[in-house]
Formats: sequence, C-alpha cells, structure tokens
Amino acid sequence: MRIASITSVVNRPMSARSAPNSSPNAAERELQDRFVRENLRRVFALIYRIVGNVADAQDLTQDTFIKALQRKDQIKDGDKAVQWLGRVASNTAIDFLRRKARVNFTEIDALAEPLPDPHDRRIDVELLRGEQAAHLDYCLEALSVRERTALVLRDVEDMPAHEVAEILGCSPATVRSHIANARTKFRAIYEKRKEAQ
Repeated sequence: MRIASITSVVNRPMSARSAPNSSPNAAERELQDRFVRENLRRVFALIYRIVGNVADAQDLTQDTFIKALQRKDQIKDGDKAVQWLGRVASNTAIDFLRRKARVNFTEIDALAEPLPDPHDRRIDVELLRGEQAAHLDYCLEALSVRERTALVLRDVEDMPAHEVAEILGCSPATVRSHIANARTKFRAIYEKRKEAQ
C-alpha cells in the first residue's frame, strides 16, 4: 500500500475522463500525495480496528483513498477533509463487513509490507507498544462487530453518536447502548488479560 500506487490508480485516465486536461497538474498531485501521506496510518488503523484483518484493512484503505481522491474538492480544506475521510473509511469498512457477513482475524504482525515510521524509536519502547497494541486488538476482537465499530468510531474517531447511528443504520440510543456494552466488556477483558500476565 504505497502512496504512489494509490494516486496513480486515481489519476489513471479512464475512457470517461480521457480528455487532455483530465490528468492532474504537479500541484494537484502534490496535494494528493500529501493528503495520503498525512492520513494513511490513521485510516489504516481505523479500518483495521473495524475489520480486524490486516489484508482486508490494506485493501479497504486503498479503496478509501481512491474514493476520496476522486472527490478532489473535498480534500482542499484540511480539517474538514480529515473528518470526511474518517467517515469514508468507516463506511467502506462497514460496507465490507455487511457484504462479507463475517470477519477473519489476522495478526497485525503478519503485515506483508511494514508501515513506514517517521520516527526512530528505541527497541524497548517499540516492544512495549507492540504488547499494548496486542492487548487492545485482543479486546477489540472479543466485541461484536457492531460494538467494536461503535466504540472505535465514538472513542477513537471522536464521532458524535448521531453520526455513528447513521453509519450503523440504527438509533442514537442503540449506539449509546452498543458503546456502553463495548466499554464494559472491553474493560473486563483487558483487566482479566492483564491479571493473567
């Protein structure tokens, strides 16, 4: 999942837009590359938390950026674009789960292509973060798909309950119930796992 491959798919001439002026200029391409670069890790993490599978999350991340970059007008305002991109990503993941009707989990360590990290970190810090991420992933996997999605969108993406309700196709009261149940289960599983160490 590389930035260049995402933007090249979006900018590839299609029969419907093969006019000479349809390819982006250098400034547009730089805006697209920067948009992908700045949001790639966050979008992947959001989608992975919802679908729980690395390979699917990589594919869905690429799909998300392809959808987003086709709407060039949406990415010009940075703050609004980030919120909008989060919705596109979560909707893409949820649509995938609806089509698939079940989720297969893959360990995050099975990434075929490691995500680039802009900061060099000490090995002990990386190990600790990896261990914490494994605990979080384990707890998230134990939740139902609806609970996990509601929790991630509300607590991680900071999306208002009424927007989460729109995405999940249910009432805000149902979303609040999913979130409350998810938080309770998550805490219990997390504490039990911590005690077992």
